Amino acid sequence: MKAVIQRVTSASVAVDGKTISEIAAGFLILLGVEKGDGEDDLHYLVKKTVGLRIFKDDNNNMNLSILDVGGEALVVSQFTLCADTSRGRRPSFIYAASPKEADQMYQQYCEQLISNGVQVQTGKFGAMMDVSLVNDGPVTIIIESGNTH
Repeated sequence: MKAVIQRVTSASVAVDGKTISEIAAGFLILLGVEKGDGEDDLHYLVKKTVGLRIFKDDNNNMNLSILDVGGEALVVSQFTLCADTSRGRRPSFIYAASPKEADQMYQQYCEQLISNGVQVQTGKFGAMMDVSLVNDGPVTIIIESGNTH
């Protein structure tokens, strides 16, 4: 599994021109699920996401987690994170999980964030989405589980 986590002051997702989800300060998380990803990958990514200390404390140091600041998360499934660009100029998506598997892992990731105390909004799995954000910093972190092709 792969997650691109962006610290944002706001973010939203629109489908067919209509906003379906939006958050204030927190994380915009783009989540990619690869073939072979399992429970260990899921738990690792959830633990890292919840504990990631990239919000500023009173001394202006990145020392606080999303839970510490009461931030929200907007989680968007993005299979293109699993692209293989090692050959040619057209990306291959052979490492991406099937839509059924990816959707299950995506839903579990969101549910586990919620069970850890994070307020979660979501995109629409499989839909063409317009994602808007105001990146705070900018701060962007990439987290990958142990399962990488």
